[in-house]
Amino acid sequence: MTRRPVLPGASELFRRTDSAPSTPEVTELPSLSATTGSPALRGARQSEEVTTTPLTLVPGGATSLDDDLAGFRGAGPQVPTLQPHVPTRGRPARRTDRAKHDEKITVYISADQLLALESARLTLRGQHGVAADRGRIVREAISVLLADLGERGDESILVRRLHGK
Repeated sequence: MTRRPVLPGASELFRRTDSAPSTPEVTELPSLSATTGSPALRGARQSEEVTTTPLTLVPGGATSLDDDLAGFRGAGPQVPTLQPHVPTRGRPARRTDRAKHDEKITVYISADQLLALESARLTLRGQHGVAADRGRIVREAISVLLADLGERGDESILVRRLHGK
């Protein structure tokens, strides 16, 4: 037995659009035993007997009382849909309190300033347990400087540094 997967052929995946359809629209699904002639199912054993009845496609779904699944549709309490679990590879779940920033500026800094910013990021993470990216650190630093400017005015750190004091 080969380990290659059995895949459908191009004739089973695509249909011609340049001419009128030569076969009528599908109204009934064939049973599995009728599809063993398909190139995708040639690897299936011919000796297996399938005892299922063919399925019928009905517009709007099944409504008969003898349908086993008809009783489940729209009747009884609704079961909540479970969300798939996404593995985080040992990391805590992502923060949901992140703010979306609508505006963007580009700031050029020296290599030493970039190295200091990255060092601050690693220090915050390693020594203080705060995981923050460089953008968040810069936004917080701007907020602190602007708050200091609003409170202290001429005596603020920003004014003193821009004056070269």
